Amino acid sequence: QVQLVESGGGLVQAGGSLRLSCAASGSIFGINGMEWYRQAPGKQRELVASITSGGSTNYVESVKGRFTVSRDNALNTLYLQMNSLKFEDTAVYFCHAEVQQRTAWGIKTFSYWGQGTQVTVSS
Repeated sequence: QVQLVESGGGLVQAGGSLRLSCAASGSIFGINGMEWYRQAPGKQRELVASITSGGSTNYVESVKGRFTVSRDNALNTLYLQMNSLKFEDTAVYFCHAEVQQRTAWGIKTFSYWGQGTQVTVSS
């Protein structure tokens, strides 16, 4: 089994910064893509940023230039540096990872989600 544990959320004023972390632990052979999603009240979950195992990144248009996604493959940890936060960034942020695990049938890839961390930006 694999656990993804997010941390770093909280309350911040507009214009401030937060850094989210997502640590993966458990039976891990390797990790492919990792992503940050967010879900605001009454809205669908949206993809915010993604990063491949090789470090290629993508962002939703609304956060480009303000958020930076990174990962430490040795620590199996994903990060999201959020600067110039806006009220509309308020949401629960979830990390997601495609994790390779050894099974009786060889290496298989499974999808895992973290429990989410609340980010609240006051205007």
